Amino acid sequence: MKTLTLLRHAKSSWDDPVSRDFDRPLNARGRKAAVTVGRHMRSERLSFDHVVASPAVRIVETVEEIEAGYGSALAPAWDRRVYLASASSLLDVVHELPAGADSALLIGHNPGLEDLILLLIPDRSGDVLRDSVEEKFPTAALAVMTFDVESWDEVSADGGILVSFTRPRDLDPALGPTSE
Repeated sequence: MKTLTLLRHAKSSWDDPVSRDFDRPLNARGRKAAVTVGRHMRSERLSFDHVVASPAVRIVETVEEIEAGYGSALAPAWDRRVYLASASSLLDVVHELPAGADSALLIGHNPGLEDLILLLIPDRSGDVLRDSVEEKFPTAALAVMTFDVESWDEVSADGGILVSFTRPRDLDPALGPTSE
């Protein structure tokens, strides 16, 4: 059994005059959301054998704030391939996760993360969690999926179960879509 958790970076600032998208930092709301999600991860006792993350500034800052709420270092392997990657590219990263890791966290960007969930989780009538992801996988959202496989390279389309999907607004209504 393998558990894959996906985390989208927290809300970034479009007001910051950076020259590259890669360098966009978090805004204040994003920082608050990331700390809140980190606390949620701690309360749910989520743990990871391996963490992979995009090296974009907004991801690096998301990791710092998540760690503050989580109370522990995530120590991600920074992988440039995750930056703005498609679902198929992200699946390649998943297939390369270490064999000894039973639980992995992948921190990245949309639309790739949302598309990866929709690829890996079968579209079944009445699946409220999957339907919620399909509606929107907002910033700082967290999705936990399980796969009844022995190795990461066996993870395939429609092969997973979406165990949980948590948006920042589920944890604190003030982090809701009013200013999305």
